[in-house]
Amino acid sequence: MSEELLKLSEEPLKSKIKDLYFSKFNYVGAKIDFCITQNLGLLGEVNLLWAEAKQGKSELKKSFVQLVLTIGKYKFYTEQTPNLLCAFDGEKIAFLPFASLQEIFYQSDIDFSVTPSNHKNEQFLKLLKELDGILNTAQIFYYEKNNEELKTFIKENLTSENISKFQIDKNNFVSIYHKWNKMVKDTISIDWNLAKESGIIDADFYLADLLSNENETISQNLFAILKKDYYEFNKTKSDLGSIINERTSFKDNQKAHHEFWAIYERPPREEFWDYIIKRRDLLVDQDVRERKGAFFTPRIWVDKACEYLSKTFGEDYEEEYYIWDLAGGTGNLLANFTNKKNIFCSTLDKADIDVIHERIKNGANLFENHVFQFDFLNDEFFDEVDDKGKIIHKSKLPLNLQEILKDENKRKKLIIFINPPYAEAGTSSTKNNTGKNKERVARENKICEKYKDILGRANNELFAQFFIRIYCEIEDCLMASFSTLKYVNSTNFIKFRESFKAKFLKGFMVPSYTFDNVKGNFPIGFLIWDMSKKEEIKKIKLDIFNENGNFLGAKHFYNDKQESINKWLRKFSIKDNGIGVLMADAPDFQMQNLVALLNKKTNRHGIFQDIDQTNIINIAIYFSVRQAIPATWINDRDQFLYPNDLYKNDDEFKSDCLAFMLFHGQNRISAKEGINHFIPFSETELGITKEAFESDFMYKFIKGEIKDENSLFGDELVKIEFSLEAQELLKAGKELFKYYHTHSEDKGYLVNASLYDIKEFFQGRDEKGRMNRPNQAKDEHYKVLLSDLNTALNTLAKKLEPKIYEYGFLKE
Repeated sequence: MSEELLKLSEEPLKSKIKDLYFSKFNYVGAKIDFCITQNLGLLGEVNLLWAEAKQGKSELKKSFVQLVLTIGKYKFYTEQTPNLLCAFDGEKIAFLPFASLQEIFYQSDIDFSVTPSNHKNEQFLKLLKELDGILNTAQIFYYEKNNEELKTFIKENLTSENISKFQIDKNNFVSIYHKWNKMVKDTISIDWNLAKESGIIDADFYLADLLSNENETISQNLFAILKKDYYEFNKTKSDLGSIINERTSFKDNQKAHHEFWAIYERPPREEFWDYIIKRRDLLVDQDVRERKGAFFTPRIWVDKACEYLSKTFGEDYEEEYYIWDLAGGTGNLLANFTNKKNIFCSTLDKADIDVIHERIKNGANLFENHVFQFDFLNDEFFDEVDDKGKIIHKSKLPLNLQEILKDENKRKKLIIFINPPYAEAGTSSTKNNTGKNKERVARENKICEKYKDILGRANNELFAQFFIRIYCEIEDCLMASFSTLKYVNSTNFIKFRESFKAKFLKGFMVPSYTFDNVKGNFPIGFLIWDMSKKEEIKKIKLDIFNENGNFLGAKHFYNDKQESINKWLRKFSIKDNGIGVLMADAPDFQMQNLVALLNKKTNRHGIFQDIDQTNIINIAIYFSVRQAIPATWINDRDQFLYPNDLYKNDDEFKSDCLAFMLFHGQNRISAKEGINHFIPFSETELGITKEAFESDFMYKFIKGEIKDENSLFGDELVKIEFSLEAQELLKAGKELFKYYHTHSEDKGYLVNASLYDIKEFFQGRDEKGRMNRPNQAKDEHYKVLLSDLNTALNTLAKKLEPKIYEYGFLKE
C-alpha cells in the first residue's frame, strides 16, 4: 500500500487517504488542504480535523508550520476549531492536538500575511524553530507499519458518538468568543455603538454567559450577570446607598443564545476561571485597548520590572514604599507584591474592577477597598468641600490614598507603577492613509486641555497626559512606567521635556512585539524616575533584553538641543521642479520606509524636496544616512541629527552616498511615472542599439558633463570619482541592467526602465498590486544578479555606517 501511495500526486493522495481512513466523515478541501467534518445535528457541521497534505515523502514538521500559517493568515482560529491538526504525505501521517498550538495565533510578533507555502521565508523558518518542541510531540503513523494502530487512533479520537458539547478552556475561549460575537451578540437588546461610547463592551456579556451554570452566572462580581433569560449589568450605588442595576433581555426570545450554548459546555473547568477572567483583555477591541490601556503586560516583564524596583529601592522596599497602579486593567502588573496594605489599583473600566474583585476572591493579593474605578485624566484626587468643610463632591480615591497624596513625605515614598494607555492622535498608523488624524483619540479629557501648553505636540499621546499629571499633581513621587521612549528623545516631546524634570534612576528596554497585539517593531522601556530631584533629561542608559529575557547589553538615549537632519535638508531646497523628488518624514528609524526617491510628489503627509544637479549630492547623503543602517526594534527611536561640517571635505563619502542611493530598493523612480533621469549608464554600455534614453542626466552628471548653473563661466561640474566599494556596486548594477535589456522583445519591456521597473518586470505583482518578493521571480539568472547587487549594496552600507556616526548624523 505504501508504494502505491508514494506514487500519487497530491490530489489523488488526499482522496485515497480519505477513503482509507476517514470514509465515515465528510471531507472538504480549500484554503486548508484537507478538512474532516461531520454533521452533528443541532451542533451543525463540526470541524474534527484540519490537515496539510504533501505528495511523496516530506518533512511533516514543515507541513505543520504551513498549516499553522494558513490558519493564521485566514483567521480560521476565530471559527469553530477541530480537536486535531494533521500532516500527511505518501508515507506517513502525524497528529497534534489543536490546543497545543492555539497560543501561537495570539502572538503579536508573527507575520501571518506571508505566503504559507513559501518554506524559505524568514517568518516560516522562525516559526519552524520556535515550534520545534511542540512538533516533536506529534504522534506519527506509517501506513505500512502502523495501519491498524492508525485506524484505532482515528476511531478513538474522531468519533462523534460521545460528542454532545465542546469543552472550553484557556486555549480556545477567545476563538469561541468570536463565534459568540457573530451568533449571539446582536440578539441582545443593546445598542452596541452607544454602549461602547459608555465603556460597555460585549466581552463582559460573553463572560457572563461563559462563567455560568444553568444560565445563571456563577460569580456575582462580574460587570454583567446572566439571570436565566436576562442580564443585569453596570451595577452602581445610588445617593441613598441602594444598589442599582441596568437590565436587558433578548430580541429573539433567547433563541440564538440557546442554540449557541447547546454546543459548548459551561462553565469551563474551575482551574481555568482565573486565567479567563484575568485575560479579559484578549476580548477587547484594538481601539478600546488603545484608549483604556487594556493591554496585558507579559509576566516576564512584570517580573523584570519588580527586579529593577528591588535593585533601585532595596530588597524590602515593599515595607517602606506605597505602590499605585493607576492604569491597572485586570491587575496583573501587581501580581508579585505581597504587602497588600500598601498597594492600590485603579482603572477606568468598571468591568475590570469587577474582574479584580473576583480574582481577590480567588486569592489575588489585594484589598477590595484598595481597588477602585478612577478616570485618571478626568477625575479629581480629593473630596471637594464647601466653606464649612462639608463634602459636596466625593473623590473616588480611598481616604488612605488621599492622605498619602496630601503628605509630602509619604508622596516621596509613593511609586506610581504603570503600563499606561498608548493611543495617539497623529501617527502614520492612526491616519489610515487619509492624511487626517484619528478623531477623539487622546483629546476628550480634562488633562489634555489643562496641560496643552506644556505638552505641545506630545498632547497627542495618552501616556504623555498621564505622565504630566503625575509630574505636576503628585509632586515628588516616584514613577516606574512601561512606555515607548518618545518622551526621552522625540522632537514631538521637546516642550514636554522643558517641564518634565526628574532624575532617572534605572531602567531597561524590550521588544514591543512581546506585548499582546502591539503592532510594530520598536522598544518599550521600563524607566524609574525620582520626581523630587529636578534634573533635565540629557542622557539615559537602558539595559537591553530580547524576547526571551536574555541580556543583550546597554544603550544610551540622548536629549540634547541639536537640530534634526530635516532642518539640514531644508538648506538644499530648490525653487523649480527638478529631475525627481525625495520623500521623507520624521527623523527617526521608525520612518525609514517613508524615505524614498519618487518621480513626483504624492498626496500623503510628509516632506517632499525637489532634486536637481545643485542638490543631488546632499539629497544622496540624506537618503543614504537614513537607509544605510537597518532599522531594528533597538534603534527604532534613534534620532537623525544635523551633522557637523566634517562630511563637507569627504568627497568619497559623497560619491558613496550617490552610488548607494541609485541602487537602493527605496529608489522608486519609474519610467511609467515620467522621465527617468536616474540611469547611470549609457546606451552603449548596456548594448542598446534601437533607441536612445529619454534622459542621460545621471550618466553625464557622473562624468562631470553637466554645466554648473552657479558658475559665471558655465563651467562643468567635477567628474564623480567612486571608491572601490561603489565601483563594485555600479558593476553589479550594470550587469543587471544589461541582462534586462536582452529582453527587449518581451512584453512589458521599457527602454528607459529604472531599477524599480526592472524589479517589477522580473518579479511581477500579486493580486493586490504589490510587487512580489525577489524569490518569487521565475528567472534564476535575474535572482543571481539581484543577489550580487544587494551584496555589493550591503558592503557599501557597512562602509558608510561609521562615517554616519563620525559626522554626527547619529549618536552611538
